[in-house]
Amino acid sequence: MTDIFALTDDLGPEKVIHINNPAAGLRAIVVIDNITAGPAIGGIRMAPDVSLQECTRLARAMTLKNAAAGLPHGGGKAVIFADPAMPDAEKQHLIRAFASAIDQIKDYIPGPDMGTNETCMAWLHDEISRAVGLPRIIGGIPLDEIGATGFGVAVTAEVAQEFCDLQLDGAAVAIQGFGAVGKHAARFLVEKGAKLVAVADSHGAVFDPNGLPLIQLLALKADGKSVTDLDGAEVSHRKAVITAACDILVPAARPDVITTENARDIKAKLMIQGANIPATVEAEEILHQRGILVIPDFIANAGGVICAAVEYHNGTQQQAMNEIAAKIRRNAAEVLEQARDSGVPPRRIANAIAKARVREAMALKRSF
Repeated sequence: MTDIFALTDDLGPEKVIHINNPAAGLRAIVVIDNITAGPAIGGIRMAPDVSLQECTRLARAMTLKNAAAGLPHGGGKAVIFADPAMPDAEKQHLIRAFASAIDQIKDYIPGPDMGTNETCMAWLHDEISRAVGLPRIIGGIPLDEIGATGFGVAVTAEVAQEFCDLQLDGAAVAIQGFGAVGKHAARFLVEKGAKLVAVADSHGAVFDPNGLPLIQLLALKADGKSVTDLDGAEVSHRKAVITAACDILVPAARPDVITTENARDIKAKLMIQGANIPATVEAEEILHQRGILVIPDFIANAGGVICAAVEYHNGTQQQAMNEIAAKIRRNAAEVLEQARDSGVPPRRIANAIAKARVREAMALKRSF
């Protein structure tokens, strides 16, 4: 069992709440990492194998992400131990039970994450009037529908091409995780001239060095099918996409898919982290030593939370997209310029920038 005190430092977490409601079949954890800058915004992740450690690490990633983006919010995260593929009626029952459980946690603003979506946020909002990433019909900015996080990944790629031997126009892209983040990252990157050569979902991976048909892949996912159902494509195990021949690799699924076991086999020149904590610290060090440019998660994938913050403060979708482009472009350039000039990996630079901003805000709060 994970010792929560082994995961704490001077920044947090501030609160760890375990939720157990056997009558509703609900087991969940909420981690409020740091709320110095404002109430925590963070998604609700649903999967059978989530953990306290995963939730705590993700909550810290949200603290750093919000600080790096200059948002008036701290970081938090929630995990629900359940299969997100359950029937809708069961899922609604579970989400509404979770909403009731977090009603009094006023410093946590939930949003969608892996296994949850805009409809889940609507159920939450109906119960406690507190959620972001809501459906458009009830006044939200549906960040998964518009691809806010994927858009930010594409903006990051535009900035990063100036810092590595790469031209986005014609670049070969591999995407691990073709869900809410990955499919939109693919869409925006292809719009900028990139070529999708490998893509994976939970069922497997497909490859084509000449370019995969994005429209057909999106249609398969819309019909609830796998990318492996694509006619005529070369099919392999889902992990094979990590080491595919490509220029840009976008991990956009679960944590720690890139480790010391596969980091030396990655062929990309540039890795843009669409997922939260998709690589271990040791793996990122190996990639840096190999000359592969790695854009940290909370710099590259902040589009979703920037969109959520704009929605929370009653902004419009266009304002959200403008904010995503401006903030991510500025932050990516700052991190990459410092990394280039110092020779230090981008992750260390990004961590130092974000933590300094959190500590600066903490210094303005009462400490006694």
